[in-house]
Amino acid sequence: MKKHSLLEVLSASLKLGLTSFGGPTAHLGYFKDEYVDKRKWLDDKMYADIIALCQFLPGPASSQVGIAIGMIRRGVLGGVVSWLGFTLPSVIVLILFALAFQSFSLGDVTWIASLKIVAVAVVAHAILGMGKSLTPDKPRIAIALGAALIMLLFPSALVQILVIICAAIIGYFLFSKQAETNVRSFSLNITKMQGISALSILVILLIGLPILANLITIRYITIFDIFFRIGTIVFGGGHVVLPLLEQEVVPNGLVASGEFLAGYAMAQAVPGPMFTLASYLGTMINGTVGGIIATIAMFLPSFLLIIGVLPFFNELRKRSSFQGVLTAVNASVVGILLAAFYDPVFISAIASGADFALAILLFALLHYWKRPAWMVVIIGVILGEIVYFISV
Repeated sequence: MKKHSLLEVLSASLKLGLTSFGGPTAHLGYFKDEYVDKRKWLDDKMYADIIALCQFLPGPASSQVGIAIGMIRRGVLGGVVSWLGFTLPSVIVLILFALAFQSFSLGDVTWIASLKIVAVAVVAHAILGMGKSLTPDKPRIAIALGAALIMLLFPSALVQILVIICAAIIGYFLFSKQAETNVRSFSLNITKMQGISALSILVILLIGLPILANLITIRYITIFDIFFRIGTIVFGGGHVVLPLLEQEVVPNGLVASGEFLAGYAMAQAVPGPMFTLASYLGTMINGTVGGIIATIAMFLPSFLLIIGVLPFFNELRKRSSFQGVLTAVNASVVGILLAAFYDPVFISAIASGADFALAILLFALLHYWKRPAWMVVIIGVILGEIVYFISV
């Protein structure tokens, strides 16, 4: 290994953190170009296996791929450096946006309303894309519809967790026999003892943090608890974090619905992982320190899961029952996102026919003309301003 390879990891990941627009799927394309094709740090087979692992785990898949590649290059410290480079640019932008939102009363600015309309188009586009890949048959469509109906009738974070658990049970019995049997092997120099230790820390924090947050009324502990739990249980990538976060911070009065959607839309306009929405929300709740704590809490489960699962990955992937569970969980995620599309996204953003017309146009740019999300955000803000001045 080269003497300065940690700097190499930081340089490569920072480049990606500054340029990787377009969401998790696009991120994986950028990663392949940088890490596999240009730098040749790993081959296509290893890269495909890492993606498969991260798709199986809760949390931000593209960030986890970057963390895993960093670990391959320089161990756990390499994973930390890789995450910092990829994540820090969007963290800084979203924290600054939150501070500006609070300092200059941006909630009353017309372009914030346009950002909410952009969120309508982006979530609708995500639902269609995820539905196509994750609910290709009637049984999985039924699971998605059931999840959506339950979440619309009983909207809460607890119900959402129960929906995911029920989907996992259904998947175990319904899809295990259909699972892929020809699974590639995967190897990485992390011991099973290290993996067990990481998973133990994860379980201890997942159980202990809610208890601690109830016993000690300190805002920083509350923030860490909320974002750590979400980072541990969210399946399906960036867009699915929307309903989980919304259920945790909006009903409790930590963040207003309009503030939440403005941050979500801004997260579309910056490169890097959408999970840095946590940076914005933490800052809105308790300033810059709150933003930093929320960011660490949101991504810490990814580190613990990657370290914990890698030593056991070969055996786990080959189990048809494990694949069956994930098949149904992924379908339920589509339904959860569909419910979130109605509340809070649609009802908080669409107040007139002009708003809906703009949302349709932005959706068409994303879905049919394949424009990147950051470009759609800019177009949405400009057109929103034009519509506002015309209607005044």
